[in-house]
Amino acid sequence: MGAGLTVPLAWWLQIPRPMALLAAALATAAAIINHRAHLLPAVEDVGRRSAGTIAYGLSITVLIAWGWPERADLVSAAVLVMALGDGAAGLVGSSLSSPRWQLLGQSKSLLGTAVMAAMSLLVLALLLDGLSWPALLALSGAATALEQLSWGGLDNLTVPLGVAGLGAGLGA
Repeated sequence: MGAGLTVPLAWWLQIPRPMALLAAALATAAAIINHRAHLLPAVEDVGRRSAGTIAYGLSITVLIAWGWPERADLVSAAVLVMALGDGAAGLVGSSLSSPRWQLLGQSKSLLGTAVMAAMSLLVLALLLDGLSWPALLALSGAATALEQLSWGGLDNLTVPLGVAGLGAGLGA
């Protein structure tokens, strides 16, 4: 969750593209090193084998390379959908009892999925004010579907990149 909050902070501070790209690339390299060497095991402690920290850093790096600072709103929205939506979904889904299912080897819950959809819609509505409600609903639905269909931490790549790509296509 925390790493995703650095992107809107960088937008607010008007961090220039070269500095933002370097920071994202260095954070991704650090995630790769930590994933292999387990220097900070708590960073990788998600209860399953996952390349999520690497995928997250890579998605932020790609998004900054693609649209920073011209599309800082869309880059921030895409990253925050993952940080806040998936983060809150994981907390709620694992803490509260609701119907559960297995999908591609991952445990999913009704409450966690609903939280992902709701948080995605909230983030997108706040940051992408030029999109119509049908477009916002479609985009949050796509983010939720990508989170459901990704495994092994790859949602940290597919959700932000999917939100940015589809959001740009919808006119965000």
